[in-house]
Parts: sequence; C-alpha cells; structure tokens
Amino acid sequence: MKVHFKLFFSLIFTLVSIKSFSQKMVEYYEPAKNDSLRVGIGKNDFLPFIQKGYTLMLPENKEIKGVLIFLEDSKYDNKNRSSKQMYMQASENDFAVLSISTEIPLDFYFSKSSMISTHNVIREVFDKHHLPNDNIFFLGASLVGHRAMRYIKFIKESDLKFQLNIKGIVTCNFTMDFTRKWYQHKRDIRLNRIDLWEPTFINYLLETYLGGTPKTNPESYHNFSSYSYSDEKNENIKIYKDYGVRAYIEPAIKYKLTKQLRTLYENNSVDIVGFLAELNLIGNENTELIVLQPKDNLSPSKNAQSTWNAIHKGELMDWILKQTEK
Repeated sequence: MKVHFKLFFSLIFTLVSIKSFSQKMVEYYEPAKNDSLRVGIGKNDFLPFIQKGYTLMLPENKEIKGVLIFLEDSKYDNKNRSSKQMYMQASENDFAVLSISTEIPLDFYFSKSSMISTHNVIREVFDKHHLPNDNIFFLGASLVGHRAMRYIKFIKESDLKFQLNIKGIVTCNFTMDFTRKWYQHKRDIRLNRIDLWEPTFINYLLETYLGGTPKTNPESYHNFSSYSYSDEKNENIKIYKDYGVRAYIEPAIKYKLTKQLRTLYENNSVDIVGFLAELNLIGNENTELIVLQPKDNLSPSKNAQSTWNAIHKGELMDWILKQTEK
C-alpha cells in the first residue's frame, strides 16, 4: 500500500511540475545559403553558411515579465545549448528566452550587417509575439557573450527607432580585449604546442576585418574590444555604465599551464576583471564577479562553454530577478 501511495504521489508531483513549467516553443530558421566563407589562407579554409533565424521559449499562459537573449549560432554551438539551460528557471519566473543566429558561421559581428540582421529579428520577434520591452538581459559565454557586447554597442551608437530597454548583462569567460587575444595566438603559433586551428583562424579574421594587426592598426582593435588593457581611453566602457553586470570567470590556471603552456596573460579572466574595474571607475557600482573554483566545474574540459555549463542557473536567475526590482 505504501509503495502504491509513493507512486501515486510521485505521479501527481510530476504532473504538477509539468503544468508549472509548461512552455511554448516557437522556431523559425531560413534555409542556409549553398555557399561558404573563407576563414584562412589554406585551400580548405572555408566554413559553410548557417541558418539565420531564432528560437523563442514562451512561458505558456503567463504574463511575460522579461526576456533573456542569447546570440547563439544555429549550428556550431549545437543550437541553443546555452539558452536551453535557462528554460526552466525562466519559465518558472515568467521570463521568455530568445536565441538568435545570423547566417555567418562563427560570427564575430565584424560586419554591421550582422548586427542589423540581429536587430531586425529582435524587433520582429518582439512585435509578433508581443514581448514586453522591459527587463531585457543579454547572456552568454564565448562568442555568444562577445556578440552581445558588440550588439549593445551598435544599438547605443545608432539612431534606430526600436531600442531595447536593457536591464543587465551576464558575461561568462569570453574575450573582451582582442589586442591581448591576438598576442596570445601569436605566442601559440610560435610555440606550436597545441592545436593551432583556433589561433590561426581567429588571427586571420582579426587581421582581415580589423585592417591589420594591433601593431599596425591599434585603434581598430581598441574599437572592436569591449575593454582593452592597452587602450588608455577605453571609450567603450561608457556604453555599459548603466547596466547591471554579473561576470563569471574560471581562470583554470593550472589546467592552462599544463595543457596549453599559457600564462596569466593568455586568459579571458584578465579581460573581464579589467572590464569590471573600469566600470567601477566610471561609477557603475552594480557589478558582481563570480569566480568558479576547480570544485565547481568537474568537466575535464576547461573552456567558456564548460564554465557556462557549471554555473548555478537558479542562483543566476535570482540575481536577474533582483535586478528587475532596481
């Protein structure tokens, strides 16, 4: 009898949970172009175009209180793998989650057209699905986070009729200083002790789209970076002055030393800490730094995505909700 009662109670709990976190999924992606982009000097250094579009998670039968936005690739990051991790927490608290992809593979948002494309999708989704332009948060690790910073800079500097009312930014272990990043990859290439696909790929893109190297065109690198240690002015910092910022870093110093022979300078953590310091210097006191320790991430891989995977999403949602009260 006790066993039957436990099974019955478990079934009721499951049904209540499903009802509590019921979600509506909307997805629209255009077919990918049958073409590719050059990403290096080799004969095979091309990447195919990806699908442009979006995935929207709506908490069903609820009044939406805010929107979490992830600028994720539709292919190379396994389609919405970061945003999916926030679906339950967002739905429970009446937030929608929007994931957007351009057609550019591994898009760094070098091109204004990428940011305009993203902006148009955001505007159309907000209009079509009657999303509230309030309590808007951008989140992301690696390129997802970098794109958010680039997009925010773009809309702040553009005379666009539709503007998001952004409340906060969640940064997670991504590059902000591309001068530092270029030098990191030059060292990787010189040492030739790790897989060099990423260093050669990224430096090729930086030199191609930023018109040279940090030595020959430093201002272009400073303008492209959210923060740069070598930039004495750091004008871009002012763009993020009025937002709540929560930053996650995982230095993984021993891992990077033993596996990649990288120094403290070859670490995204230095960018994010520097970014927060500059924000505080211009008066933004609504910032928070979370440092993940080895015990917090048991994954054998130590990269931006594994850092995001290890974040306590419920606690992050609590921070987001506190921001909505300010």
